[in-house]
Amino acid sequence: MSDAIRAVILGIIEGVTEFLPVSSTGHLLLAERFFHLGEGAFWDSFTVLIQLGAILAIVVLYFKKLWDVAIGMFTGDVYARRFVIGVLVAFLPAVIVGLVAGKYIKSMLFNPWVVCFSLIVGGAILLWVDKLDLKAREHDATRFPLLMYLYIGIAQCIAMIPGVSRSGASIVAAMFLGADKRAAAEFSFFLAIPTMIGAFAYDFYKNRSEMTMDHMGIVAIGFVVSFVTAIIVVKTFLEYVTRHGFVVFAWWRVIVGTLGLIALALGR
Repeated sequence: MSDAIRAVILGIIEGVTEFLPVSSTGHLLLAERFFHLGEGAFWDSFTVLIQLGAILAIVVLYFKKLWDVAIGMFTGDVYARRFVIGVLVAFLPAVIVGLVAGKYIKSMLFNPWVVCFSLIVGGAILLWVDKLDLKAREHDATRFPLLMYLYIGIAQCIAMIPGVSRSGASIVAAMFLGADKRAAAEFSFFLAIPTMIGAFAYDFYKNRSEMTMDHMGIVAIGFVVSFVTAIIVVKTFLEYVTRHGFVVFAWWRVIVGTLGLIALALGR
C-alpha cells in the first residue's frame, strides 16, 4: 500500500472519529495494530499532525460565532470574555496532566487491549447516559458558568486513556452538569481547538528535524482529507444527536471493542 493511500485512509478515520464520541486515538491505534496502517515514528506524528485538519473544519463551520467572540473580547462583551476564559480554564487540566503523566500514559496504556476495553466501557456509559432523564439548563455553549467549564476540562483528562474519547468525556460531563445535547457537543468542538493545536505544535516542534518534503506531502494529503471528512461529519452529527441521542455511537464502540478483543485473543 502506498503512503498516499495510507494517508487518505488515516485522514478519513481521523475526520470521522475526532468529533464523534468513539475515540479517534483508539480507532487509529486499532487501524495500526490490525491493518498495519501507520506503523513507525513518522506515522505516529502523522496521526497527531492531521488533527489540525479536523480542527480547521470547526473553525470554518463556526467562523461567525468564533469571530463574534474575538470581536467581543475587545468591545467589552462580558459573555465573550467569559467564554474565552472558560475554554482556557477547561484546557488547563489536560495541559497539567499531560506534562506530569503524559509519558507514563503513553508507555503504559497505549496498547490495543486498553483501547478495546475502554471502547466497550465507554459505550456502556453512553447507553446509560442516553436513557437518563437529565434536565437541561444550559443551551448555549458560550455561556456556561466558569466552574462548569473547569469540571468539563477535568473530565476531558480521562480521555488521555486511549479508547475513552475526548469528545465523549466532555459531552457526558457537560450533560451531567446541565447542558443539552447540542450545547454539550458544540463545547466539545470548541475545547478541541486549543487541545489539538497544542498537540500539533508540540509534536511538530519535537519532530521538525525529521520532516522531509516527502513527509510534508503525505501530511498535507491526510490534513486535507481529515478536514473535508470532519466538515461532513460535524454538520451531520449535530443534527443526528439532537434528534436521536448517542445510542448508535455507543453500540459502535461496543461492537468495535468486542471484535478487537476477539481478534487479540485469537492472536491476530
